[in-house]
This record gives sequence, C-alpha cells and structure tokens, in this order.
Amino acid sequence: MTAEIVFKYFPELSDLQREQIVKMEALYQDWNQKINVVSRKDIDELYLRHVLHSLAIARVHNFEPGASVLDVGTGGGFPGIPLAVLFPDTQFTLVDAIAKKIGVVQEVIAGLGLPNATARQVRAEQMEERFDYIVSRAVAAMPTFVRWTYGRLRTDGSGPPLGGTYYLKGGDLSEELAAFPQARITHLSDLFEEPFFETKKVVFLPAAAQKKKPR
Repeated sequence: MTAEIVFKYFPELSDLQREQIVKMEALYQDWNQKINVVSRKDIDELYLRHVLHSLAIARVHNFEPGASVLDVGTGGGFPGIPLAVLFPDTQFTLVDAIAKKIGVVQEVIAGLGLPNATARQVRAEQMEERFDYIVSRAVAAMPTFVRWTYGRLRTDGSGPPLGGTYYLKGGDLSEELAAFPQARITHLSDLFEEPFFETKKVVFLPAAAQKKKPR
C-alpha cells in the first residue's frame, strides 16, 4: 500500500509534507533491514498500519502551534513522527526505554528533516518535564499507562483547553476505562473505511482527569 492512502484522507498536505510522507517508506525499509523496529509483516503495510493509524489522532484533534506533545513508548516513532510531519509548529518529544529503537527514530527524524521532533531513551516515569499533551499507541492498559505518565501533563489549568492524553487502542475497553468516566472514545471506523480500523479507537482522557495517580 502506498502513501496515496494517507493523501486520500489528508488532501490538504503541503508539497513538503507529501515529500516527507513518501520518504518514510524508504527510510523505514532501510532501517528495518538493520534493526527490526517494525514487524516484518507490517513493513509492507507501513502507510496503513502505522502512518495512517498514527494520524487518526489528527482527525480527532488539531495540535496548536507551540504546544508540546510527549509520545510515550514510541517504538519505531509512532505516532510521534507522522504527527510531527502534520503539525510542524508543534513540538514533539518521542521517548522509549529501548536504545536501538530510539537510535532508529533519531535517524528517521534527521532523514525527514523534522526540527520539531526529538527522541530520547528514557522512561516516562523518569522524566521531570510537563507537556500539554501525551500521545501513545497501546503500550499498556489505561490505568497502568496513566500511572506511568503521572506528572507529565500540565494539570493545573495552564495547558490548552483540550490538553490531555490521546491514546490509540483496540478491542473492548470497558473494563480498563471503568475508572475514567471522563474518557471520550472515537471509533476509527467512523474516520477511515479500511477494515483494519474496524475495532480500533482513539481514547481521549482530559488532563483534569489525571490529577491523581491511579492505584
């Protein structure tokens, strides 16, 4: 599947953004031969399963210029890198505990020429900075994830009105979201017509709902 599937849903991209999206495939193909950051079966579906999936968050929320976004457990750079392409005036920090993955992410960021994205090998729990937003892709159940990221969001009202966590998840979320009645779910099947998205969702958890650390 080619980059055209991304352009289908994001026709307003600039020439530079289109070039960056197209360039992703060669960069990931090259690095995946050296270090397996994207599963072998998924690399041929990069634009569907990784790029467009990441950009589902952009169909739910437009990040403001100057806002700061933390991508937790970024792996090969998702959702942070595609979002950094789409929002060049927003600052993205991509973190992961695995050094070899962060090494690849740093190379992809450099290859795409993304001055608004940085990648660091660190766990969210070890960080001290606070961000306007957190994004991530199914690295843990929501209560666990909120524990990991506790203290990383601006929860004192100084952040943007829709500040909080935008979390890509799939399947039945009723149990793990039981403790978070403020959570809002967007079904990706309402945004994209491809069967891959049938059971996938974006969960938004406002910053105000994350003032207390879950047990």
